[in-house]
Amino acid sequence: MTTIYSTAGQPAPRSSVSGFFRLLGSWVNGIVTYFARRQAIQTLSELDDRALRDIGIERSRIESAVRGTVDPDFGRIM
Repeated sequence: MTTIYSTAGQPAPRSSVSGFFRLLGSWVNGIVTYFARRQAIQTLSELDDRALRDIGIERSRIESAVRGTVDPDFGRIM
C-alpha cells in the first residue's frame, strides 16, 4: 500500500538564517557586478574609435553595451 504524506508537495520552511544569507549573497553579487561593469566601461573607454568600431560599439553607447540593454537603432541586444 502506498502512503502519501501531506508534506510531500510543500516547500521546506525557510529559516531566517538562510534568508539572511540569501539576501547577503544577492547584495554581494550586486556589488561585484557593479565593479565589473565599471571596469569594463573603463577598459572600453580607453580603446580608440577604430577598435570600438571593429567590435561594433559607438563611444556614446559604451555604458548601454556593457549593461546589455536593447539598442533601439538595431532592435537587438548589443
